Amino acid sequence: MTQQTDKQALFHALYGRDAADAQARLDALKQTFFKTYGEGTVRFFSAPGRTEIGGNHTDHQRGRVLAAAVSVDTVAAVRPTGGMIVRLRSEGFPTEFCVDLSETQAREAEKNTTFALIRGTAARMAALGYAIGGFDACVTSSVLRGSGLSSSAAFEVLIAAIFHGLFNAGEMDAKQRAMIAQYAENVYFGKPSGLMDQMASSVGALVAIDFGDPAHPVVEKVDYDFEKNGYYLVVTDTGGSHDDLTPEYAAIPAEMTQVAQAMGADKLRGVDESVFYASIAQLRAQGISDRAILRAAHFLGDDPRSAAEAQALRQGDMETFFALILESGESSWQLLQNCYVPGSTAQNIPLALTLSRRVLAGKGAWRVHGGGFAGTIQAFVPADTLSSYIGTLESQFGKGACTVLSIRKYGAVEIPD
Repeated sequence: MTQQTDKQALFHALYGRDAADAQARLDALKQTFFKTYGEGTVRFFSAPGRTEIGGNHTDHQRGRVLAAAVSVDTVAAVRPTGGMIVRLRSEGFPTEFCVDLSETQAREAEKNTTFALIRGTAARMAALGYAIGGFDACVTSSVLRGSGLSSSAAFEVLIAAIFHGLFNAGEMDAKQRAMIAQYAENVYFGKPSGLMDQMASSVGALVAIDFGDPAHPVVEKVDYDFEKNGYYLVVTDTGGSHDDLTPEYAAIPAEMTQVAQAMGADKLRGVDESVFYASIAQLRAQGISDRAILRAAHFLGDDPRSAAEAQALRQGDMETFFALILESGESSWQLLQNCYVPGSTAQNIPLALTLSRRVLAGKGAWRVHGGGFAGTIQAFVPADTLSSYIGTLESQFGKGACTVLSIRKYGAVEIPD
C-alpha cells in the first residue's frame, strides 16, 4: 500500500460514508490554525463522539454498558510551544481559551467551562507522573453540543490524546486516558459523570465495558456490523436543551447510591436484586424516596440486560437484541424517569419515542439515548424503512434532526498530515 492508500483506509475507518470530505476538513482547519497562530508544522488529533447502545445510567454504579465510537468527531490542529501555556481556539466560541499549566489547582470560577477541562486533564496527568507542556490548538467538531453523542467527552479525550501524543508517546493506553478525562470532568468541571462516555471515545469500536473494578474496567470488542446486516443506527435530536440540567443528571447517581448504601453496599453493582425487592418496605420506612427505589430497580434490570445485548449481537440474534433494547427503553422511561424534566410540559423525547414506535413496531428498536431529560433518542432502523423513519421524525423535529451514524473502528488517534 502507498502512504496515500493507507491514509484513505484510515479516513474510511474513522469517518465511514463521510470519508471523502475528511481531507478537505483537515486542510481548512490547518488554514485556520495558520491564520491564528502562524504557519509551520502542525499535527492533527481526533476523538470521536460515542453512542450508548445498552446500559442507561449503569456506568456510575460500577455496572456494564454496550457502547460505540461513531463517525462524528472533534479534531484539533496542534503545535507544541515549548512553554507551559495552552492556547486553544474552538470553532463556534468567540474567544481564545488560555490556560497556564504551571498552576494546576482546581478553580471554583472555572467550573462548567472549557478552562476546567484543559487544566483538569493536565493536572491529573502531572499527578500521575506524566509530562505536560504548552501548545497552540485550533479545534472543530462535528459532535454537536446537545446531540447526545457526548461532545464533552470527545473534547476531554481529545485533550488527553494531545498531551499523550506531544509529550508521552506510547506511555499511556486508551483506558488510562479515558480515566484521566473523566477525572477532569468530575473534579474540575464539576459534573458527576460515569466513565462510559470517555471510555467509548478513547477506545473506539463497538465495545462491552464492565466497570465492576473502576480502576481496571474490562473492555471487550463486539464484532457486529449493523449496516452489513441491513440496519442503520439513527440518532434524532429532538431539540431539547441540556442547559441547566446538571442537577437532574446528578440526582440519578446520588439516588442510586443512596439506595445502595442503605443496603450496605457502596454502589448498586454490589446489591442482590432479590434482596432489594424484599427490602423495599424497609427502604421506604427509612425515608428513601419512591423515585430513588425505582431508579435502583432500573439499574438492577439494565445492568445484566446490557451484557445480554452484547451476547445477542455476538450470536447475530437480532430478534433478542431488539427485544432487549425495547425493554431497556421502557425501563428508562418508567423507572429511571429520564425522558423528560419533571414539571415541564415540553416532552420531546416521549414524542419522538412514540413516533418511532409507530414507524418501527415489529421492525426495529428505539430508546432514549444517553443521559436523557432532553436531547436525543436512538433507533435501529431497517434499510427499507430508513427514508420513512427519517421523514416522520424530521417532520416534527426539523430537517437535519436525524443523523445516520457509522461505528468508528478507532478511538482517539493522531491523524497523519
